[in-house]
Formats: sequence, C-alpha cells, structure tokens
Amino acid sequence: MKIAVAYENGNIFQHFGHTEQFKLYHVEGEKILSSEVVDTNGSGHGALAGLLSSLGVDVLICGGIGAGAQNALKEAGIKLYGGVSGNADGAVESLIYGMLSYDPNVSCNHHDHGEDHVCGSHGCGSHSCH
Repeated sequence: MKIAVAYENGNIFQHFGHTEQFKLYHVEGEKILSSEVVDTNGSGHGALAGLLSSLGVDVLICGGIGAGAQNALKEAGIKLYGGVSGNADGAVESLIYGMLSYDPNVSCNHHDHGEDHVCGSHGCGSHSCH
C-alpha cells in the first residue's frame, strides 16, 4: 500500500489544495518499508488528485480539503483521511495500527463565498479548513 501525506516541515499540511509537498510511505502490513518526499511542482487543487494517482497512492492523509478535491480523490480510487493534524510519521503509524483520529466530514469552506464571488487567488480574506 502507498500512503501520501500533505506535508510541510514534518507535519501534516492543513490546506490540501496548496500543499507543495507530499510525503509518500510504502507500507506492507504494519511496517513502513520506505518513505520519500515529493514536490507537487505547483499543481493545485484538482491536479493534485491526478498527481497522487500517477504516483500509485492508495490513501491520503491531510488537513482541510474541499468537496471538489474530495470528489477527484474518490474518482481516482484514493481513500481519504482528512481533518488530521500533527506529525506526519505519527499519523501514518496511527493509520497502520487502526488508531488514526480523522474527520469523515472534513470540509474546506473558503471556496463558497456566494454565487457571484470568484476567489481564484485565495486572497479574499479569512477562510477556514477543518
């Protein structure tokens, strides 16, 4: 199994669509065989699911994530564990042992500012991702 974690400085990055790196873990049973950090090369929201799919990822652990990205991951057959924070390595170990705390209803609401609002640069004020 291959697990990806939205990654920044050893921790789980909290905004999936803006993550610049993923840490990939190659897991067999309850053992991590290897891990590596890969750059997203500027891929954003929708393209990240395709990147993860091309890397052979089975599972994603992340913080906040919007509905569009969730749907793209589902279509790619990637299982999502969202709403997770803290140390990336610790989260993967918790997942392996069936003890990962995550939010099955994770959402990222900064994309919904009303029908006429477009927030292409994400510079439109505060938002929250849970």
